[in-house]
Amino acid sequence: MNRQTLAFSQPEILIVDDTPDNLRLLASMLGSQGYKVRKALNGEIALSTCKTRIPDLILLDIMMPDLDGYEVCKILKNDENTKNIPIIFISALDDVWDKVKAFAVGGVDYISKPFQSEEVLASVVNQLTIQNLQKQLTEQNKNLADLNQNLEKLVEQKTQELIHQEKSDCVS
Repeated sequence: MNRQTLAFSQPEILIVDDTPDNLRLLASMLGSQGYKVRKALNGEIALSTCKTRIPDLILLDIMMPDLDGYEVCKILKNDENTKNIPIIFISALDDVWDKVKAFAVGGVDYISKPFQSEEVLASVVNQLTIQNLQKQLTEQNKNLADLNQNLEKLVEQKTQELIHQEKSDCVS
């Protein structure tokens, strides 16, 4: 399944990896599927770029100098503006505890290096689909809440009209 099968307006993906070859490979793979791609060589750049423009999804390496991927994820998840960005970890670490930690800090998926392009693309499509459905659900819930509020106002108004009418009928 490729991106064109989804009802998105060209999602933007931030790739964070300290290895330029990995950045180029992932950017090429995702760009060929129609995604907008931004790249960051370390965690500090990733955090800075997220403040400038929030991506729809982040592919995040774990082993990086200074801030590792776990720490970057924690910082993003503790920020009101970035807490809902899905983060897919892509790492050479393949111990079960590394994966558990990735999920514990807020990751939504974990792909081990070396990765297969089909696996990365499938995960990206799945996470963007989930995100899109969550946005639709949030919007529908907001619409329902608005309709409910309007209905409550209408019921209150009609109740007041009936009370006023009943009082008028008793007086005459």
